[in-house]
Amino acid sequence: MASRTARLLLKTPKLGTSLLALFLSTAALLQSGCSSLFFFPDRTTYITPDRLNLAYENVYLDTADGETLHGWWLPAESEPLGTIYFLHGNAQNISSHLLNVAWLPAEGYNVFTIDYRGYGKSTGAPDIEGALHDSETGLRWLTSQPDVKNTPVFLLGQSLGGALGLALASEWEQRNETPELNGVILDGTFSGFRGIAREKLANFWLTWPLQAPLSWTIPGEYEGMDQIANISPVPIMIIHSVRDGIIPFHHGQALYEAAGEPKEFLQTDTPHAATFVIPAYRNAVLEFLDHK
Repeated sequence: MASRTARLLLKTPKLGTSLLALFLSTAALLQSGCSSLFFFPDRTTYITPDRLNLAYENVYLDTADGETLHGWWLPAESEPLGTIYFLHGNAQNISSHLLNVAWLPAEGYNVFTIDYRGYGKSTGAPDIEGALHDSETGLRWLTSQPDVKNTPVFLLGQSLGGALGLALASEWEQRNETPELNGVILDGTFSGFRGIAREKLANFWLTWPLQAPLSWTIPGEYEGMDQIANISPVPIMIIHSVRDGIIPFHHGQALYEAAGEPKEFLQTDTPHAATFVIPAYRNAVLEFLDHK
């Protein structure tokens, strides 16, 4: 495939960010469009499941457009109660997000997680359409596995992964795909690609004038606010922290209000994407999984 422009981080730069860095970031935005706000991959391996005493298998999947995706399959440590498809956030790769789901196999849940194109050991370079394609590729592989077909299947997405998972779950239900999802969990997810892009661009004087024109480079069909109701009647749990400094709390509130029943809202008070360091929040998620 043709090479693509490097992506930028969806978070507020530190105050020490140089004017030169802002200028270069703005130039990249002008060249690549607002899609570049959402991706900051790297290829460093931070930790592998065996370092956490977890059994695992490497999985490699070929996409229809010629990329190869890398993922990890983590089997449950007992008779599986279900399977969790985990879509991670926008920075680094699956090895840096592993701790978010490393506790689930001991609770009786299989876990499957992939790196989007350009992340970790996956080939290519990321953009929104490619990442959406990759998330569906992973789910189709997962639901074809014999060990999964007879267990409930849940989707868990954090931050960017929640936005991708929301779009995937909406399309999955609208197309009446099988097996049906048994539940969707969105943790620290923004309410729409365009909306969060405008907010991030508005934070800096250099990019403030670009918030409207660049946000409109994102196709409208990716807006979670317009899709989340389509997930019903699949149960949905929305998790958001009042201390989230990356994706403000009002995004979680807006998604909850737009979602159809049945739905739950878990208000937390941890930093962004740090939900599962707190045992009480883990237990709330286990209760959601257990009742679906």
